[in-house]
Amino acid sequence: MEVKGIAVSTGIAEGNTVLFEPFDNSLDYRLLPLYLIPSEQRKASDAIQQHCDQLEQSLGQLDVNSDNYALIEADLLLLQDPELTGQILGFIRDLQLSATAAVERVFLHHASELAALDDPLMAQRADDVESLCRRIISVINGAGGKLLGNLPADSILLAEDLTPSEFAQLPLDRIKGIVLKTGGLTSHTAILARAAGIPALLSCSFEFNQIAEGIPVVIDAYSGQLYIAPDAATYAELMAKKQQDDHRRHALSKYRDFACETRDHHRIQLMANITSINDVARLTQTGIDGIGLFRTEFLLMDATRVPDEKAQFTQYYEALHLLKGKTITIRTLDIGADKEFACLPHGTHEDNPALGMRGVRYSLQHKGLLRSQLRAVLRVAEFGKVRLMFPMVTQPEELDELLTELILCKQQLQLEGKKFGELQLGIVVETPAAVLNLPSMLGKLDFISIGSNDLAQYTLAADRTNLGLAANYPAFCPAVLQLINMTIQAAKHAGVSCSLCGEMASDRRIAPILVGMGLDELSINPAAVPEVKALLCEGNYQEFCDLARQALACSRINELESLLVSCKLPS
Repeated sequence: MEVKGIAVSTGIAEGNTVLFEPFDNSLDYRLLPLYLIPSEQRKASDAIQQHCDQLEQSLGQLDVNSDNYALIEADLLLLQDPELTGQILGFIRDLQLSATAAVERVFLHHASELAALDDPLMAQRADDVESLCRRIISVINGAGGKLLGNLPADSILLAEDLTPSEFAQLPLDRIKGIVLKTGGLTSHTAILARAAGIPALLSCSFEFNQIAEGIPVVIDAYSGQLYIAPDAATYAELMAKKQQDDHRRHALSKYRDFACETRDHHRIQLMANITSINDVARLTQTGIDGIGLFRTEFLLMDATRVPDEKAQFTQYYEALHLLKGKTITIRTLDIGADKEFACLPHGTHEDNPALGMRGVRYSLQHKGLLRSQLRAVLRVAEFGKVRLMFPMVTQPEELDELLTELILCKQQLQLEGKKFGELQLGIVVETPAAVLNLPSMLGKLDFISIGSNDLAQYTLAADRTNLGLAANYPAFCPAVLQLINMTIQAAKHAGVSCSLCGEMASDRRIAPILVGMGLDELSINPAAVPEVKALLCEGNYQEFCDLARQALACSRINELESLLVSCKLPS
């Protein structure tokens, strides 16, 4: 059986199916009749014991020195605490609470006590306790789901969808591939999968009732096919393709320690887009020049409360330390549109959220959140090369207000006697308005970065998450290319550095065109670094310039597509 999907992270993966059922965290707040108290107490006790059994089984499969072992052991010790169980059973008996309501009350009280502690490590444990609470409630509701952190080796995960927080729980050393029924090329799950280098298919039309747990499957994330229990001939063909892919990836590894420079000695800064500290740790194997985009909003994805200044400073400092003197580019929180976080208060309903309160619009409406981040970034700049950029700036008035906030934060830090460093400042160019307003903003900036995903969306008035529009309104089209070119030329005229950090830069066919258009810096997905770097190193800059001129002369999408097919790039 074969199922078609959209390949968002390339590679070939084989493994066994793991079907993921989301947790059911619904709560019953009704006052219990007295006769139901014993059965409700049993529900709570049984759920805790069932989860303890799962955790003990997990520990048996893990290295005792691993971080996951310590986290699971801490959960197990909490659940085995007789005082905690006694409190839950007591609330059910004395207050006539349901099992789910009693668990929520006891666990959240315990989490709030941890969060109030001065020890930051213990305070962070509060999030783990709240997560454990949700899992116990789900077991009580009869939909315990799977422990995403405890999937077996060689897992191919099949799910309806994965939130960023659920993705963060995945054991990347045991996940071979991901298949989702939803999602598109620029969805956040796609971005995370590409960053982790996991072969992934999204918008895949499989049915859970047609696929058994634990059966062998193969993902071909080049052709966009999921092969369910493939026959011997198909399996052999796929494994031969996988072997070729493995050889190719091994050959690319030789470029890791090379500077990204074309054969005719044109230097390109090759940076990486990241979403977490884990991404930075993996980058040591890719040979990048630094971080061109730290999507800081992903720090909120598994948080029950917004990280404070201290927590953010710690994250940025750890990332900077891992980079060993290379530059890090921190983007302020890009909240809104298709990104919602449980730890943030929900605003008013917006009929068109992509056109509403997002990016710096959100930040300027929530200045406490903005100042906390600006102060953390300023403080970490004392320790290395830090660039700060603001997302979704469309007009100079917004930039003026943001720079005023930055000055205010510097003054606050000075009054408090706290040290800080100087930042290079930039914006993400994501709308036609930003392109047209650049001449009035460039004098206040050290660099700009083109966000091609949103630039395409706002130029074409085509929702980037709408799969029905993707084929007819691609990001790589004449209109978007012209705006990118206008941006590059305006930046060069003003003597301001210009990069591109959208998904377009990670496409090996398009990256040479962008370099030929005059971009001296690309920021791409970590998994794409080896292939893009090898191609640029084996190419000739003058040929890239010729290719760019041909691309800019195209007036139709099919002409651009034909150019990509016909141009001979280094293999």
